[in-house]
Amino acid sequence: MTAFPDLGAFLAMGGYGVYIWPAYGAALLILAIVWWDGARRRRLVERQLQALANQKSNRPS
Repeated sequence: MTAFPDLGAFLAMGGYGVYIWPAYGAALLILAIVWWDGARRRRLVERQLQALANQKSNRPS
């Protein structure tokens, strides 16, 4: 005996699928946004550090 006899029953989650699947979707969306923002900020900081390094190397001693 299994808890979910078929895919439809699994997706319905005993009647709570209407609440569970959007919650999973929202969580995945938030995680994707956090990942994207972190990658964007990392690129920005790397560009700023490179600009500072170039500025320092171009200064006369």
